[in-house]
Amino acid sequence: MKRFWTEVTIAPDRWIALDGKPVRTPGRVPLALPTAALAEAVADEWRAVEGEIDPRKMPLTGLGNAAIDRVGADPALFARGLAAYAESDLLCYRADAPDDLVARQAAAWDPLLDWARARYDVRIETATGILHRAQPVATLARLGEAIAARDAFALAALSPIVTIGGSLIAALALAEHAATAEQVWDAITLDEDYQAERWGRDPLAAAGIEARRRDFDAGVRMLELLER
Repeated sequence: MKRFWTEVTIAPDRWIALDGKPVRTPGRVPLALPTAALAEAVADEWRAVEGEIDPRKMPLTGLGNAAIDRVGADPALFARGLAAYAESDLLCYRADAPDDLVARQAAAWDPLLDWARARYDVRIETATGILHRAQPVATLARLGEAIAARDAFALAALSPIVTIGGSLIAALALAEHAATAEQVWDAITLDEDYQAERWGRDPLAAAGIEARRRDFDAGVRMLELLER
């Protein structure tokens, strides 16, 4: 679809309007945002459209649509899907060799686990290798409560951060300002970066990680805008 509008405005209740008519989600609901900062950022995506609409250049619009249509339909169900990542959180599965990788994982991942243990008063088990190590039921319940407490827009923003990295704990640390976006990104891509340093990264893998970084950054930015 090509650009057909002249003016992009924000209505008093923070829905985006094109020439006075509301932008609607795929579910045909007006695209209304919860904060003025997020509404302005989404409006800027529509203002920047030239020619054909490219959804890849409008990540906040996409996350807003998801928050309203997908997450908003059943936030508790969506939160349970994210909570499931705690059952096999990336940060809990360690290499047993080589020594430099073991040390790098400990340096990047241990502080995040220590934060979660203290923040939520839980026990978190770690293991070497790929065999599943069950987490205590109370731990899973507590982490599930932490993610379920978020509203639909926060859940939509956290979704790419959790799913790209495979770590609910890292995403919660970011959301609660216990870690920066760069610290979390470095943690969840540590293994991949280590292998690339040793063996190189082919163009296809490089393109994949670039796309994942765009989605990660969109989630991070939406979290920031929800707090303004």
